[in-house]
This record gives sequence, structure tokens and C-alpha cells, in this order.
Amino acid sequence: MLHVKGRGIAPAFLHWLGVAFLLAYLTNMTAIPTDDQAAAAELEQLAAEIARHNRLYHADDAPEISDADYDALVRRNNAIEAAFPHLIRSDTPSRQVGAAPGGHLAKVAHARPMTSLDNAFSDEDVTEFVARVRRFLRLSDDEEVALTAEPKIDGLSCSLRYEQRKLVQALTRGDGATGEDVTANVRTISDIPAQLPAGAPDLFEVRGEVYMAKADFAALNQRLADEAAVAGKEARQFANPRNAAAGSLRQKDAAVTAQRPLRFLAHGWGEAASLPSETQSGVVDAIRDWGFPIAADFAAVEGVADALARYRAIEAKRADLPFDIDGVVYKVDRLDWQERLGFVARAPRWAIAHKFPAERAQTTLNGIDIQVGRTGKLTPVAKLEPVTVGGVVVRNATLHNADEIARLGVRPGDRIVIQRAGDVIPQIVENLTADQKRDAWLFPTHCPECGSDAVREPGEVDWRCSGGLVCPAQQVERLRHFVSRHALDIEGLGITTIESFFADGLIATPADIFRITEDDLLVRERWADVSARNLIAAIDAKRQPPLDRFLFALGIRHIGEVTARDLARRWVSWPTFRAMVTTGVQTRDTMLRAIGESDDKLLARTAKELAKIIDTKQVGPEVALALVDFFAEERNDAVVNDLLTQVQPADVIHETRVSEVSGKTVVFTGSLETMSRDEAKAQAESLGARVGSSVSAKTDLVVAGPGAGSKAKKATDLGIRLIDEAGWQALVAAAD
Repeated sequence: MLHVKGRGIAPAFLHWLGVAFLLAYLTNMTAIPTDDQAAAAELEQLAAEIARHNRLYHADDAPEISDADYDALVRRNNAIEAAFPHLIRSDTPSRQVGAAPGGHLAKVAHARPMTSLDNAFSDEDVTEFVARVRRFLRLSDDEEVALTAEPKIDGLSCSLRYEQRKLVQALTRGDGATGEDVTANVRTISDIPAQLPAGAPDLFEVRGEVYMAKADFAALNQRLADEAAVAGKEARQFANPRNAAAGSLRQKDAAVTAQRPLRFLAHGWGEAASLPSETQSGVVDAIRDWGFPIAADFAAVEGVADALARYRAIEAKRADLPFDIDGVVYKVDRLDWQERLGFVARAPRWAIAHKFPAERAQTTLNGIDIQVGRTGKLTPVAKLEPVTVGGVVVRNATLHNADEIARLGVRPGDRIVIQRAGDVIPQIVENLTADQKRDAWLFPTHCPECGSDAVREPGEVDWRCSGGLVCPAQQVERLRHFVSRHALDIEGLGITTIESFFADGLIATPADIFRITEDDLLVRERWADVSARNLIAAIDAKRQPPLDRFLFALGIRHIGEVTARDLARRWVSWPTFRAMVTTGVQTRDTMLRAIGESDDKLLARTAKELAKIIDTKQVGPEVALALVDFFAEERNDAVVNDLLTQVQPADVIHETRVSEVSGKTVVFTGSLETMSRDEAKAQAESLGARVGSSVSAKTDLVVAGPGAGSKAKKATDLGIRLIDEAGWQALVAAAD
């Protein structure tokens, strides 16, 4: 490892859990990976991080990052998937909507999924969207694509189900397939009719956004502050109108919701017995006639030019609107075209959200604090002179990492520009201070939490605490990760319980979890016989975890779910895995004692040797070095050995999946006569197949239309199954 030299800094006191990873990651995203191993590792990392932010935004109403930063993660994921379609994961964010609902409200499946929207960030993106629609539908150049345009309100999606024209159910979006039942709470919102007028269909689901107006939000926060002052308590206030609306709608007691100034705007529909029009605009007009509020700026437009003009007009009045918006949504107006276009993954092909650029403001940088994340990453956070940006008072901003500080040349006292677009944590985009005479701000040499050395791996931008499991900033998060759903999955040990147990000294390491007794729990508040027995039973049920879950639960850098699974399948049992790691540690120590080479070259050569020892194609030098480094650290090794006195990892049992095309790679070549190439790809993906662009030994099936040339010949030469378009349609029909 390379050690940074510089001056120290006071301990961080921020509470933005998990943000450290993202802030540094967004700043340092590089070119798309060039090999399967690197691509798979990053897709795994992105899937986990995006899922976490989906849960924070949709389920917990407590987002940690901005919409812009979230969109950047999604775009990165999609770009890698496009380059490596055979590596698309079953839990890919590109096919997920929202987050699985949790909490006290009943869970109900949607009759029709509530999907998300793909995003456009420029005029060119909108032009390409319309061009894709044209190509998919095979429209002539002179056939205009009529669209609708409306503000994209920043609220909580809700579906209102009417049967016999009476409101019978209201659901949040949840994960798109299942939502939370908020019927009683929705009945308190005056904008939502309890009954539809005569002439409306017997069954109709109106969909839209529950929101809180800006003025109502400010009044609510003031009321909460006044009530807290009277009671002598600290005020609990909402960060923004969207959080306020979400928290108010998802109350357990509808009486509380009734006291909150919630509003509703309709923008679409779900299941319907019939539709009152053949166009999007016509159905929306009917919904307005039934008594639902519709955005005043909703309009039908002709083509790209009119759509962009509407976007500019809405953007110009954005600050004056009574509610927060973050863009404009375009939808293909003709419903028969919408039906043909269908959906891809989590979003319709017939709609897109054109996002607004970030808002900016100037302020003064008062100081720089360091936050230590779960993996030990040190993330600098700017302490700002408070400034209002887009209606929100901003006091902190990200500085990402040491390289970003050097690039901006910022120091306490500098005048800087920040930007946000609905951001929870804004970012510094410019340093306005021209004076370069003062010394540069130096990154700390030691972890502000535990005093361990700050280290930086060759070729990386992030500095990390080397304290590992002894660093207080990392221990709680490591314990939380250990019991999380994709690790040991111990029911009843949520983050609040883990924090409480850790703060009281009941647990400090993973092994301590398995030493908890019923007596330990019964002396604690809010623990009774049943709850204590249930938790002990849940813990005992995990004393023989599958080897891959055990490895993932240890929180080793670069060892995600997929890599842990690959390691477990290769080494089958803990003893054989541990013997391999011991050999790796010995090799590492021997090589690092060598002299005559620079640290970077020696580490690179060491990593390659370790990858050979680990002996699985999915684990390259970087992952190999991280794995062996973990076990080479005596404190980590001691914690694992202690854990093994309580648990016994189970050996791997190999399983196989049998399916017609699921998990296989399909290549389409030649002209397709009954469908466009996009439709064919959509069919393949809906059946669980991967669509490749070229024929190789990894290809399982080639669908050849008229004019198929070299790809069909190569398939024949390689002995790959070759079928025509009729054969493909028969395969699709059989799968249905």
C-alpha cells in the first residue's frame, strides 16, 4: 500500500451513511470496462448501490443522493450492459422499478405494473427518442409523431382503483409490481373524488402523483416547529416537499394524513374496462372531466420542435409553479402506437422524461470534514455558509475525494459555486477564488475515527482507513452488512437494532451476534419472551450459512455476491477455500519482501500471482489482492477465526437450470419480415435470453432472416443451432 503524508483533521460527525461510496464513484467513473471480469464486478457493485438508493427513496422516504447522481449511476449500468449483454444480472437495475414496499401498510399486487420512465438529458436525447419510435414502428418520413407534454411533478406515485365508479383501493407504486395500501389515507385528500360520474367505465384505475405544494410544505414545517417548541422538544422537520408528501401519505393513522395538506395530480391510468378515447390526450381530458386535477401545462404537441418549445416554456415558469418539478414528460399520443411499442425492462418505449439541468448558487466554503464509510473510504465533505438553492437551504456539499479537491483547488475561505437538482447532497462545481498564494489543503494522513494510517491503492483515487474491523466508523456498517438480506439474512436484526446492540456493548464483532442469549435481550427495553425467542431462533437458523453467503457477509473489498458465488463454486468448502487463502497470504508476504521494484510494479505482479492461486476465471488480480490482503491482516483473521467458533459454512451444492432460451445468448441476423429488430430483441429479453451482436462460441441460437450472410455461415461452421423467423415465432409461442 502507498501511504499519504499530510496534516490531520478533526473527527467527522456527519451521518450520511453509505454516501461516501457514491460520491467518489460518480466523480471517477472511467471508460466502459474492456473485459468480462471488470464489467461483471462493476455491474454487481452498481446493482447493490442502485437498489439501496431505490429503497431509501421509495420505501424509506429518506434519499441520500440527488436525482442527477442517481441517473448517472443508472446510465453507467445501462452502458455496461449494452457492451456486455451476456453479463446482465437477474437483479439488474434496468429491469427494476422503485423498491419493494416495507413497513406497517398492507402489500397489494398491482393489476397492471406501475413502471418507471427512461430519461433524456438534452435536446438530442429527445430527438433520438422520437427517432427510435419511428424506427420501431417503421414510420415513413412524412408521418408526424404526435406527443403529449406535461410537467414531471416530484411527488409519490399512486394508483386509484374505481369499481362501479366508486373508489375501492389506493396503492403506492412500491416496486412496480406490488404497492402499499393507502386507501384510508387517500380518502382524506380533497383532490381525489370518492366516486366517478355516470358514463365512466365500471372499472378504471387513475394514476398520478400525491404531492405537497411549496407553500403548504413551508407552513407544515413551521407548524411542526411551533408544536415542538411548545412541547419543549426538538423539531422533526421534513427535508423537502416530496419527503413530506411521502411520509404523510404512508402514515399508519389516517387522521394524521388528514392533517397534512396533500394534493393530487393525475397523469395516466392502469387497468381499465374500456377507454374513453384512442389518444393519450383524449383519455387525460376525460379524467379531467371526471373531477381529477390535471397539470395546467399538459398539452398535445406535434413532433420534436413543438415538444422542445413546450419544455422551454415550462422550464421558464418552473420557479413560479406551486409544486416542485424536475422535468417534462413526453408520451406518444396514439394509444394503438403505445400498444405496439410496448415496454422494455422497467419503462415504456412510448414515453420519456426530459430532465431539467441542475440549479446553482454561490457561497463560501467554511471548512472540510472527513467522513469514514463502511469500507473505510475517506470522503471529504464541504461545510458551507448556508445558502438557498431551489428552495432548499444547503449547508453541506460533496468534494468526492482528494483528487477532486486538488482539481478544484479549494481551501476553507474560498468562494465557490454549488449545484443541485433536487439534490440531498449538492456538489461543488467551481472555485471562484483566484488567489493561489495560500497553501493547498492537504488530505489527512490518518483516519479521523480510529487514528489508523490512511492508505491508497495503486491506480485508485480513494483513500481508505487501514483500521478495518477495529475502526468504529466501519464496525456498525460491517455488522449491518453481515446480517443483511443478501448476506446471512438474519431476520429481526435491522440497522436500528444493530446500532442499539453495538452502542450498548452487546455486540462488537459478527461472532458476538451468535453469543446473544435470551437473558441478554429480556433485560432490554421493548424486548419480551416471544420477541427474544424469535430473534435467538433466527440467529441459530444461520449457524450453517452457505459458503457464498458467508464469504459475501465478511464484507471483503471487491467480493460481492457474484464473486462470492464464483469462489464458493470453485473451492466448494471452507477448509479448501481457507487452505487456498493461506497459500495466497504466504505468497503475498514473500513477494512483498522483494526489493528492486517500485510498489506499483511489485503489487501488480503480486496480484497476478495471487489470481493464479485463486484459480477462477471470474477473479482477476485486483480482486485477488483484496481477498488475500483481508486475510493477511491479523485483526481480520482473528475476527474470522472467532466467528468460526460459532458458525460452520455449508459446502456448495451445484444446481442446474433447464429452460428453452433462458440464460442463453441469441443473435438475430438478416432481414426480419414480421417485426422490427427492436421487437425481436424485446421478445428475446422477455423470455430471459441475452441478445448478442456477433456470433461466437458463446452463442447458443442464431435466428436468420432473408439476406443472412456471414453470421449464418459462421453459426453453421461452429455447429450453432440455426432457425428462421418462423421457427423463432414458434419458439416464442411455445414459451407463452
